[in-house]
Amino acid sequence: MSSISVKPSFWRREHHLDRMNFKQLVVAYFQYPAVIAYLLLAAASIGVWIWRPAGLIATAASVAVAILLYPLVWYVLHRWVLHSQWMYKVPVLAATWKRIHYDHHQNPNHLEILFGALHTTLPTIALATAPIGYAFGGLGGAAAGLAAGLLMTCFYEFCHCIQHLAYTPKHPMLVKMKQRHMAHHFHDETGNFGITNFLWDDLFGTSYAKVSDRKKSATVFNLGYTPEVAEKYPWVAKLSGGVATGHPSTRIRS
Repeated sequence: MSSISVKPSFWRREHHLDRMNFKQLVVAYFQYPAVIAYLLLAAASIGVWIWRPAGLIATAASVAVAILLYPLVWYVLHRWVLHSQWMYKVPVLAATWKRIHYDHHQNPNHLEILFGALHTTLPTIALATAPIGYAFGGLGGAAAGLAAGLLMTCFYEFCHCIQHLAYTPKHPMLVKMKQRHMAHHFHDETGNFGITNFLWDDLFGTSYAKVSDRKKSATVFNLGYTPEVAEKYPWVAKLSGGVATGHPSTRIRS
């Protein structure tokens, strides 16, 4: 009998944004399980709102607060959780830290690890939007706020993908976003924590427009998890097969 070859599914092979064009990104984006989950949950939340609608003002307030609050929530999490120096020191949190951000800085253009893990993103979105929405308009307000948060996440994730894509934006705002995010990944990771909005970077003094404004960081790719640190806190290194040093294109593991 001859063997039958089965073509692997779309996500059984790796995707790297620096090798993709815009059309390929759109195809990949709408096939990614996390994005599908966000869109389905947003549709379900809208369905709950239709079933138990809040008033117009309460709904508008729930949506507006979710949209306005999102950049601040992201800034706080990105700066003090994802770039923390404490998660990798706790054995039960080391794998989560590795998955949700360390791996992304190790290989910034790898699409599969760019998206957040659902077990970390969904509770965060719900906690940041649903309680405030409920305070404004009960169940309908909570559903409206949650739907807004989920759709904002989809927008944020798509913009994040574009910033890593082999694509030069034409709109000045997208150019600014991409320049600052690339500086965060390849020059100094202690600034430019925003993705689509840098207001909170400006307010907290972590914004920089040009790489010449700051000294090149020695930990821009490893977030401070150096071979020396790994000797004391080895859990991420064990999961990663060592500690990577240098630029992702010339990666060496110790």
